[in-house]
Amino acid sequence: MASKSLESSTSSFVNTSSSHNYPSTNYTPNYSTTSKSCSFSNKTSLSSLRDSLPENPHVYDFSEICKATKNFLQKPFSSSSSSTSWRCSIRGKEVILFQRKSRRQIGLPELQERLLTICRSHHSSLVKLLGASTSGNYIYLVYEYVHGANLATCLRNPQNPSYTVLSSWLSRMKVATDLAHGLDYIHHCLGLNSEYVHNHVKSYSILVTEDSLNAKICHFGTAELCGEIAGNESSSAKSSGRLDSRVMKIEGTRGYMAPESQSIGVKTQKGDVYAFGVVILELVSGEEALKYVFDEGGGGYNRISVIERAREVVAVGGGELRKWVDKRVKDSYPVEVAEKIVLLGLECVDDDPENRPDMGQVDVRVSKLYLESKNWAEKIGLPTDFSVSMAPR
Repeated sequence: MASKSLESSTSSFVNTSSSHNYPSTNYTPNYSTTSKSCSFSNKTSLSSLRDSLPENPHVYDFSEICKATKNFLQKPFSSSSSSTSWRCSIRGKEVILFQRKSRRQIGLPELQERLLTICRSHHSSLVKLLGASTSGNYIYLVYEYVHGANLATCLRNPQNPSYTVLSSWLSRMKVATDLAHGLDYIHHCLGLNSEYVHNHVKSYSILVTEDSLNAKICHFGTAELCGEIAGNESSSAKSSGRLDSRVMKIEGTRGYMAPESQSIGVKTQKGDVYAFGVVILELVSGEEALKYVFDEGGGGYNRISVIERAREVVAVGGGELRKWVDKRVKDSYPVEVAEKIVLLGLECVDDDPENRPDMGQVDVRVSKLYLESKNWAEKIGLPTDFSVSMAPR
């Protein structure tokens, strides 16, 4: 691991691109009797409002990264072929720190510019990026720590496969709705000239929060900051003539990568839509996106895709869908909504990206199906609020 520190002693900077207007009130208190209580109330309200606003992004000094991870000797929180993460504390805040290989060199001005754009995002369905650091060929991304578990574990608990915290249909539709809101925000609501792509949508990158079962999308900004998206350089990189014409390494996970991503490595918003469709089919069935099952008769392995299974179910029709929906929801769900969400998932995974719906359209349709599911639950007297513990079972 390289140990060259960041090229600046400046560890944070202020976002001056926007200002915040606090709400005013026409209320005039009776200071003779309520001055103390009003003062406390106003301070509490302002404090809550400040806590809800996006933080200014930080460019951390590499020494802070080393200290937080005990020179990388601390036990990793997670590890994969593309990244290693640590749960640690930086500047008094509990965070998740990801180490990733950068696909191209990124200087301090460009890093600051990109962080100012990405970190100004503020959505309840996104895990917040707090800042970053670079050293050698590595980039270190610092995200807020959120209590919960990834969606893959919630659906397929390795310790207890028969149990899931997402045991109701409405809880799964809520996850789908949160995910659709978050992706639509990334694609359309950041106020950017360029189109943002997440490029890491999968059940392992979606966090389901403890207690409320809200879904949050992890790794937002990773594709941009790690150089996974070709042809999307910042203005500072363009002005300095540092355009990277090399072919970017294809980043993705089997089962979630759109056909065009696998064939030519192009990353687009329609690729995110494809991955979203796969996650929708996982939510309905509880099955993995892609798995290989040993064939005792033939002696080889059979490839089983959740997309292929969904297409078979729709083609057969009849009661085949009821057999395919995850048994752990106990056959308690609105069948018409289940049919519609499966068809929407299949539209999202169409082989031709031109035939896939826009994420804005998807968001509207999923939200409508969630409301239909909620109305159905209320009519038959099922709970519509969620509170659950993710303690081991």
